[in-house]
Amino acid sequence: MKRILVDMSLTILHHGHVRLLKKAAELGHVTVALTIDEEIKRVKGFWSPLNFEQRKEIALSIRYVDDVIPCKWLIDEKFLDEHGIDLLVHGDDYENSVPDNRTVIFNRTDGISSSMLRNDLFN
Repeated sequence: MKRILVDMSLTILHHGHVRLLKKAAELGHVTVALTIDEEIKRVKGFWSPLNFEQRKEIALSIRYVDDVIPCKWLIDEKFLDEHGIDLLVHGDDYENSVPDNRTVIFNRTDGISSSMLRNDLFN
């Protein structure tokens, strides 16, 4: 069975995340590369209301997720190799530098994003 990596922050969990994880699970064993707290602060400019361990617990409760590992904001091929990953699965907001032959990109779910939800909540 192929080992699939999905990188995400999960500062807010929504149905777009679940749909992506479900598609990834159709390809193999899913590991979530969960962004560490310091990287969320550095890149997004805020501290997640839930810390890494809390977000990890949530990710592991999703039936499509087999494992969770910590990661920085961007994933590269070396990270995949270090963790025995065959493919990186991501939405089409992809920023990583993994070769095309090791990447599967799915369209994002229309009308939903963590940023949109966060803006709606706090504005």
